[in-house]
Amino acid sequence: MKEKGVTPMGTRHILHCDMNCFYASVEMQRHPELRDTPLAVCGSQEERHGIVLTANYIAKPYGVKTGMAIWQAKQRCPQLVTLPPDMDEYIRISRYAREIYEDYTDQVEPFGLDENWLDVTGSVGLYGSPMTIAREISSRIKSELGITASIGVANNKITAKLGSDYKKPDAITRIEQDNYKEIVYPLPVEDLLYVGPATSKKLRAIGIDTIGRLAECPEELLQRRLGKMGLVLSMFAKGRDVSPVQKTDHIPNVKSVGNSATTPRDLVSEGDVHLMLLLLAESVCSRMRELASRCTVVEIYVRDTELRSMLRQRKLPAPSCSSQELAEVGLELFRRNYHWERPIRSIGLRGAGLVEAVGTVQMSLYAEDQRRDKWERIDRAVDHLRQRYGYMSVRRALLDTDPRLGHINVRDDHTVHPVGYFGG
Repeated sequence: MKEKGVTPMGTRHILHCDMNCFYASVEMQRHPELRDTPLAVCGSQEERHGIVLTANYIAKPYGVKTGMAIWQAKQRCPQLVTLPPDMDEYIRISRYAREIYEDYTDQVEPFGLDENWLDVTGSVGLYGSPMTIAREISSRIKSELGITASIGVANNKITAKLGSDYKKPDAITRIEQDNYKEIVYPLPVEDLLYVGPATSKKLRAIGIDTIGRLAECPEELLQRRLGKMGLVLSMFAKGRDVSPVQKTDHIPNVKSVGNSATTPRDLVSEGDVHLMLLLLAESVCSRMRELASRCTVVEIYVRDTELRSMLRQRKLPAPSCSSQELAEVGLELFRRNYHWERPIRSIGLRGAGLVEAVGTVQMSLYAEDQRRDKWERIDRAVDHLRQRYGYMSVRRALLDTDPRLGHINVRDDHTVHPVGYFGG
């Protein structure tokens, strides 16, 4: 008898592994006395990140949700225990999970710390059917890491993610041609990857509230309403996705590196902004050097005290990983575009359009190029000293002019933006 999960030759076999309530699950593993207690991992109220990052399944029936303010969560669940995040620990567990995945395939693509796609097409001859591999991975995560995962099994990435979201916690859901319409078509259209609030509103305005209705909607109508994205979503809704799972050693999948901070006090002057941009630029450029990359575009992000946001970017005259140059360009963008109608609550800096550091810059006699080269050599020397003697061994004097801002820990909070489905 043919086992479910064995599909015809030539069909891809994709898993999507999603570790359930990841931050909260790790904390329950570390604190066994809290396993039967409503628990949420929350940002620090002192640093004004007072929201729920993740809640365990005991807290969810009370209405505690990700993104909810802590005071709201405790109103709904007075006995809620809140813990601060420990990102080092979460990264460590995430790496252990990845080591498990890599025992089965070298095509492992992260989607955040707690989610990964695996292409096991070439592994079924060694380890059995995709369902067999999924069951082994689920069992190992449970026994080796002490947490649970939900796994979707399908022939493409989009459908595999629908599978991992379909049943939680600790479940394996196979979605293939024989059961696709039965499982997927009744799901809310918002369950489809890349259908955010704005797209959902447009789709519901024309009567599309399920993935099935999206799949059956004429493509011409979707293209008129959503442009090219309408055609992409139509294909996804029909279970057609050919995007590859990137290999573990695939280096060019990083296209930008960014960092941001919600500051412990409002930024009220250009001096405050300059200090923060230098702090963020050091972090971003250090990460780029680790990736042997330079950026070609600088982008800044600003959010004021009424949560209104501004995003601006500028192309660089030459690729750079100089913290001084990125901070200067960021400050110039800020000066030209922000008019101080309100103080600033959070600020971010991103280096985009990454290129390889080797062989991308033609040496010249221009003063600007010589200055960039000098700054980058200084940055590399600082990297070396910090690696040897610790991060705080070398600091810009400017950062000590305001201890509250200058001592924010941003060095490990990079956002690395991988290649997406649509153009790199």
